[in-house]
Amino acid sequence: MAVLFLTATNAKRAKLIFFLGVLRAASTGSAQGLAVEFLLHYNSCAMKKIVSIVWLAIACAGCSFSVDVIEADAPTEFVVTSTLPPSPTSKPSETPLPPPPTGTVVPAAGTTSTQVNVRVEPSTSSEVVGIIPENTNVEIIGKDPGGNWWLIKYPQGGQAPEGEGWVTAEFVVTAGEPAVPVVGGAGVNPNGDNMAIIQQQLNVRSGPGTSFNAIGALNAQDVVTLTGKDAGGVWLQIAFAAGPDGKGWVNAAFAQADVSSLPIVSDAGQVIGTGAPENTAVPAEPTVAPAALDNDSAVAPAVNITLTAGGMRSFQYSSDVSSPTGDAEDWIQFKTFSVNTKLELECAGSYSYIAELLLNYSVADTLVCGKIILFLSDPNGVYAVHFVSSPTGGMEYTKYILRVEAIP
Repeated sequence: MAVLFLTATNAKRAKLIFFLGVLRAASTGSAQGLAVEFLLHYNSCAMKKIVSIVWLAIACAGCSFSVDVIEADAPTEFVVTSTLPPSPTSKPSETPLPPPPTGTVVPAAGTTSTQVNVRVEPSTSSEVVGIIPENTNVEIIGKDPGGNWWLIKYPQGGQAPEGEGWVTAEFVVTAGEPAVPVVGGAGVNPNGDNMAIIQQQLNVRSGPGTSFNAIGALNAQDVVTLTGKDAGGVWLQIAFAAGPDGKGWVNAAFAQADVSSLPIVSDAGQVIGTGAPENTAVPAEPTVAPAALDNDSAVAPAVNITLTAGGMRSFQYSSDVSSPTGDAEDWIQFKTFSVNTKLELECAGSYSYIAELLLNYSVADTLVCGKIILFLSDPNGVYAVHFVSSPTGGMEYTKYILRVEAIP
């Protein structure tokens, strides 16, 4: 055992010499069993630190040190891949629907606002082939010349021709005006030669006059097929299934139509003439014929109309009077729902007339052709217009049009 005695008065030199000795002994491997006695006249605190270091060196000297370098596998390269946001997928463009074939009608959607009848023809006198409940969706494929009736698909109606039927347009709600073709009449002309639109409720008679029996009735906006007219053009013959030979007669004053080309038909239903041919010269002074008798009176007026807020608010009536022969007077009776009513009278002919407005059978005002009057009306009263041809010695003939409208 090597003993190292180290005596030093200088503490720093003693520490340096001691450390050098320890390192030398450790590097040569001869430090095993080394005993170091270090006598140092120094303070006890410093000696304690030195003794601790010496014992540590001795303990290390008794061990053999070896450093093993372990080669680790090369680390897997860490690749940072940025995650990009997904690119938006473009929405596929909508493929447009092919246009409907030429001649194909695209149905328009509608919904019934109440229960409605489905009819064979656009008329309230036509046969009912079914009933559609309220709030039912329908497909509109056509309309009448006046736009008051819709032709709809109706396959569930066994009696409906070609799975179609007519309903009143008033009771079908649509998003807008349906773009559907006009069915019936002369193309898109509402005054087609063979069609007429009824302006207000009226009777259908077996012949051209009020003396013939009433065989049915028509309502406002009904569409009828014209088949003829009487010699004066005052009455029109129409197709009417309930009438003799499928025909009936209505007063021309209540039908919107061009009747110039209709054939002239006798009371017996025989064609006795044609409409005015083209290029026919009009005589300078037409022969005045007396007005046809219609047998109306104050107690049995020619028409009796009731205007209502939810229904008919106006009406138009036309006729003629003559004197000293023919029908000398007409009576037109009506009731109004409003306190304000407008009345207009237009005339043509000799202008020899007397026109009066009556309230409850008493004269309330005098009417003048070519003027419009607005009067305070009594909703509970009964009004009448009395139009009379005034004789002057010669033949007097006057044709007139009366328009009455309730102002809400």
